[in-house]
Amino acid sequence: MIATKQEEIENLRKAGKILAAALRELESMVKPGVTTSALDMAAEQYIVREGARSSFLRYQPEGASSPYPAALCVSINDEVVHGIPGGKVLEEGDVVTVDLGLSYNGYFVDAARTVIVGEGDAAAHNLVEGTREALKESIKAAQVGNHIGDLGAATGVVAKKYKLGIVEDLGGHAVGKAVHEKPFIANDGRAGEGEKIVEGMVLAIEPMLCEGKGAIILDEDDWTYRMEDGGRAAHFEDTVLVTKDGPEILTR
Repeated sequence: MIATKQEEIENLRKAGKILAAALRELESMVKPGVTTSALDMAAEQYIVREGARSSFLRYQPEGASSPYPAALCVSINDEVVHGIPGGKVLEEGDVVTVDLGLSYNGYFVDAARTVIVGEGDAAAHNLVEGTREALKESIKAAQVGNHIGDLGAATGVVAKKYKLGIVEDLGGHAVGKAVHEKPFIANDGRAGEGEKIVEGMVLAIEPMLCEGKGAIILDEDDWTYRMEDGGRAAHFEDTVLVTKDGPEILTR
């Protein structure tokens, strides 16, 4: 959406604050022995308590064979996005992404964080730190007058610095009045290409990097995307409002 009215912006800010706080609580829960279903339950309870609703639960986009069955996506190690929570128990060294979306008064926001369970190894820390930095640099590129391709180009620079792969075929999107809106934000975008960025755009920017090559496959559950080569992946995401003074991160 293009947010131009103060009422729209304030609702987006409130939604973002709720989501940021929910993710902080979930990050603190990511420890050995915790089940992914416990994370999902905590996410849904927090959202409802704050007067919002999950935008993932029962969401069924075009082409999906069934609605998504949870409020939270929990993707572990070689899983990239849309991992369905259940009885899986987190183990020492797991690389875990919690991805959460909600709506407040009809305004949608989306964000994700990747956390290492326990200590983790050096490669896991490189993966997580690289992906976090990719989000930071991609957000910096969300300036009035730039192009959507500039965001993916920024991700590419960071991926090269950390010697990481870029997850193919997935990326960010506009958001605000629906779970997903156009334009699509490719993580392998090229500078100067794509739609021009204008004031008021609400963008869910979400770089996804991996240890190996970027090819993905869809799991048998028809929701979970995982790395074809079995390498680990990380995913960070924030919802950003583009202003004349630069990007305002709503989900922090």
